[in-house]
Amino acid sequence: MGLKSNLHNLKEKYKGTKMAPAFNAIHTFLYLPNETTHGGTHIKAADDLKRTMNIVIMALVPCLIFGIFNAGYQHYAAIDAASGVIREASLFSNFITWDNFVVGAWTVLPLVIVSYGVGLIVEFIFAVIKGHEVEEGYLVTGMLVPLIVPVDIPLWMLSVAVIFGVVIGKEVFGGTGMNILNPALTIRAFLFFAYPTWMSGDKVWVHEAVERAGTADAISGETLLGAYAQNSSLAGIDYMDMFFGFIPGSVGETSKLLIIIGALFLIFTKVGSWRIIISTLIGALTMGLIFNGVVSAEWIGESSKFYGLMNVPFWQHLIIGSILFGAVYMATDPVTASQTNKGKWIYGFLIGFISIMIRVFNPAYPEGVFLAILLMNVFAPTIDHYVIQGNVKRRMKRLKVKTA
Repeated sequence: MGLKSNLHNLKEKYKGTKMAPAFNAIHTFLYLPNETTHGGTHIKAADDLKRTMNIVIMALVPCLIFGIFNAGYQHYAAIDAASGVIREASLFSNFITWDNFVVGAWTVLPLVIVSYGVGLIVEFIFAVIKGHEVEEGYLVTGMLVPLIVPVDIPLWMLSVAVIFGVVIGKEVFGGTGMNILNPALTIRAFLFFAYPTWMSGDKVWVHEAVERAGTADAISGETLLGAYAQNSSLAGIDYMDMFFGFIPGSVGETSKLLIIIGALFLIFTKVGSWRIIISTLIGALTMGLIFNGVVSAEWIGESSKFYGLMNVPFWQHLIIGSILFGAVYMATDPVTASQTNKGKWIYGFLIGFISIMIRVFNPAYPEGVFLAILLMNVFAPTIDHYVIQGNVKRRMKRLKVKTA
């Protein structure tokens, strides 16, 4: 009773003051506030914004844990490669090890801490200034951001990008539920265009391996997409390694198995749209098939860099980059995606289609899924508008036929 009384006194102390939103956010961090909606008719349901965000976070945690171990594994694998030793991934022998975990945690967890710390500070500041409650939307954004950046990105760059993404990508539109762009992708886009050398190339995906090994020329830290884009040799890379995630890349994008499990979890809980996920993959496979069909061997020359990715088997596009991660965790964002069922099919298909197009024709930035999602975020309201107008016209036509 004493604790409850103290909390009540604190609540009364901050009630009506500018700091009330900050206190309420901390007070109700893990449970619902004892408030109900005021006025109007509302649909009663067991879920709410906080539960929805927590479900997405639960789907992301396995990717985060795997990314921690993979960061350590890639670190030691690069050092071994510099010495002429080929390290093969085995889940329990040399992947899930204490050394890999320590190196991975030392590099990945600071990204998570900075992402949440800086982002929530901005959220609190805006809540206090504007006098509204702190919204839970950043709970997912704060987890997504560390999973879509290189493991060795400087923390100050991440901080600047998070501030930009939260302010420009969300708060200027009115906060959670009002933004037209995915905040996490806005942060990723800012990083790429503001600091391109830290978001691409072959030196940013493996933690300090080049410096520690001392033989930079002997180490390949580029992603598979980068290697394909430059027509580099991928000898020794197994398809199963691509699927399970024993490859360099962003922290959370590499394990396609865990992403698929996360997708099934989101679909089962009805948080993620299966229509968007499936249509995105269909769009990517369609574009891949088109490229596989139009390119011929005599067209390929050393000066035509993009033919490396054009020749990739259409199905392999799903396991060598971030398109699966983007389809599951980014494209399904309920705020920025299409809302109508038919619109979701169109929205997702175009994301996948454009992603592979950017991947093939822009060797400098072969990971095109994030730009494709941002582009379709802008057009999602337009897609829904025409879908709704089409439904209205069909109903009006049926009405005229019945009344004729």
